[in-house]
Amino acid sequence: MFDNNVAIVTGGESGIGAACARELGNAGARIVMTYFRDETAAKNVCRAIGGEDRAIAVQTDVADEVAVAHLFDVAEKTFGTATLLVNSAGLNMSGVLLKDMELSQFDRVVRSDLYGPFLTCRAFVRALESSGGKGRIVNISSIHERAPRAGGVDYDAAKGGLSQLTATLALELAPKGIAINGVAPGMIMTPMNEHALDDPAYLAKLEANIPWGRAGRPEEVAVLVSFLLSPAADYISGATVTIDGALSLTIALGA
Repeated sequence: MFDNNVAIVTGGESGIGAACARELGNAGARIVMTYFRDETAAKNVCRAIGGEDRAIAVQTDVADEVAVAHLFDVAEKTFGTATLLVNSAGLNMSGVLLKDMELSQFDRVVRSDLYGPFLTCRAFVRALESSGGKGRIVNISSIHERAPRAGGVDYDAAKGGLSQLTATLALELAPKGIAINGVAPGMIMTPMNEHALDDPAYLAKLEANIPWGRAGRPEEVAVLVSFLLSPAADYISGATVTIDGALSLTIALGA
């Protein structure tokens, strides 16, 4: 489905990013994925896709403008101009209340979860304009872009901003033939939910709040991302698709 396409996937060493890299790679795309710390995990994902002829990993801090420029330069030199972009790299909420939060903590999450997609989207668009090509972007957001939690002022603010970045870019980029959509997962079993992965009782307590009765899997998110990047989704741009087992619909229940 994605033969002759080059996909950049950020946060590819684990979780949703890794699942997206594998899904797109197995569908024919050549993958350039970023990792932040775990080079071994990143290389294992590349190996599963087919090795260096099909996928490479580039250590990248997506909040760093120079690092993002380097990422796109490596992608261009290795496989050619990227036509698909998945922004999955990010940090989770700190759990720190506003009154106790240092500016450095707020800045760290916003830079990763909002500045990062801004920088990668900008580099992606600039590269496509130079080549005269068209492309598609998916930004991995969260149901917490609109369903806030106490202790999540850093994460929730960043994801709310990402939602508006996605919507605004849909208007800017449509005339260029570049589509952009968001995916808003609920509880997905990734390292971000390490406590739930390690503690079955805690997991059961959380899953009791999900109408569908279970947490989601990274592979389920990856299938949705793959669809939004595919020709079948050509007329979809500026949307955010929720994948959460109806969790976000329960926000006003019980009061």
